[in-house]
Amino acid sequence: MTQSTHPLTRIIVALDFAAEAEALALVERLDPARCRLKVGKELFTRLGPAFVETLQRRGFEVFLDLKFHDIPNTVAAACAAAADLGVWMVNVHVTGGARMIEAARERLSRMPQPPLLIGVTVLTSLDESDLAAIGCPGSPRERVLALARLGQASGLDGIVCSPLEAAPVREALGRDFLLVTPGVRPAGAAAGDQKRVMTPPEAVAAGADHLVIGRPITQAVDPLAAIAEIERSLTRA
Repeated sequence: MTQSTHPLTRIIVALDFAAEAEALALVERLDPARCRLKVGKELFTRLGPAFVETLQRRGFEVFLDLKFHDIPNTVAAACAAAADLGVWMVNVHVTGGARMIEAARERLSRMPQPPLLIGVTVLTSLDESDLAAIGCPGSPRERVLALARLGQASGLDGIVCSPLEAAPVREALGRDFLLVTPGVRPAGAAAGDQKRVMTPPEAVAAGADHLVIGRPITQAVDPLAAIAEIERSLTRA
């Protein structure tokens, strides 16, 4: 599989489409040296592993965003299946607990080329009132930091968090812990269903390693030009 080589390959394009034709029409207009691709629940449920393999044949590294959350053995087996598929990154919900994460880490450690294992902390669609409604009082920042500490101690390579929580996590957990941030919108772009957002330069300044960006790229008239503008904004930052 071709590895991304562009020096600013922080961008992960979210392929949030309902059909293969739409997704591939976009992919044809992208460059694997300039971005990676995120395949989430809808596309994977509709198209399965074959679609991931199609993207890989075109040179793209794939973040398989299925947010595994189940008993330890089930999650470990699912992560091993993702490794067999050859994906670049896979994720679990940190709220599955230390034993679940440790089981996934142990299973992946046996694989010859394991994917990065990262953990979802607090979804970027949730704010403090949403957390309170599901019995998790406190701010998103407090919740993210607590889950990030648990994830690091349990063997994760990094976490998914809003860019608003990136700075305190980076300060607390160090430079080597990956931070993958959805909720990133170029200046002037609509926030959509995200509640905790930043621009790409703000997210990187806060400590983000990888930026998950969907509609500002996927709905752009020229998706590659949209990526180029994000890259320029990062070099100016």
